[in-house]
Amino acid sequence: MKPNLLTQCFPTASGTNRAAGSARRKRGFTLIELMVVILIIAILAALVVPKVIGRTSDAKIAKAKSDISTLAGSINAFRLDTGRYPSTEEGLQALRLQPADVSNWKGPYITKDVPADPWGNPYEYEYPGQSGAESFGLRSYGSDGQQGGEGEAADVSEEE
Repeated sequence: MKPNLLTQCFPTASGTNRAAGSARRKRGFTLIELMVVILIIAILAALVVPKVIGRTSDAKIAKAKSDISTLAGSINAFRLDTGRYPSTEEGLQALRLQPADVSNWKGPYITKDVPADPWGNPYEYEYPGQSGAESFGLRSYGSDGQQGGEGEAADVSEEE
């Protein structure tokens, strides 16, 4: 058989190489190979997911501590300028908006709205704090939003 242009360009067009071409096309993964890959992925996920989830609660607690520290610094700046801490009624909004009876207010002491804690609850502010008349209390009640608790539900606070 004399080779023609079709068989020179496309060797599988003739009947001679058809078996080799179809063997190449039928090659794939077996069910066993796919199951082994899925098993390996499942084992890795079982090892990694608990570590990632544990880090999420640690990150939220660290964020709450950082927010409380930043807000405490702003409250202290308010006191330096005005000679007093914001009252419990004025709350943390006194850091953004000047209270009516305050002179020497040089705010706003925070540039954005008062943040919620990492669990979506407002930070609790009180003046005077539990330590006495010249202190304030600032806290997050944790993931459960209730006083007390353990782990991620534990209170995060700063008492000045």
